[in-house]
Amino acid sequence: MQYFVSVLYDRGDLATPAEMAEIDVFNERLQADGHWVFAAGLAAPDTATVIDNRGDREPIFTDGPFVETKEFVAGFWIIEAPDLDVALKLAAAGSKACNRRVEVRPVR
Repeated sequence: MQYFVSVLYDRGDLATPAEMAEIDVFNERLQADGHWVFAAGLAAPDTATVIDNRGDREPIFTDGPFVETKEFVAGFWIIEAPDLDVALKLAAAGSKACNRRVEVRPVR
């Protein structure tokens, strides 16, 4: 089963060199152990564009994040794990590596 691990953050600064080194080690471990699917960091929320193309009207494009909040998704991993317990242990290691809170959700 695949799990989406969101990295939650509340500032616009990037990971420090030490944090990036720990993230690299964590990513290498995910790959070596067969849990790696994909990962990426995201640009700051103020670079986002929200598009609403529901209904019969013209699409509406809005600059900025879809919701105003202190925390935002700064990056993510998609991991492969046999069950939620393994996914949570991996996510805990990811949280430690990136020095940020994370959220785990199963991919449907």
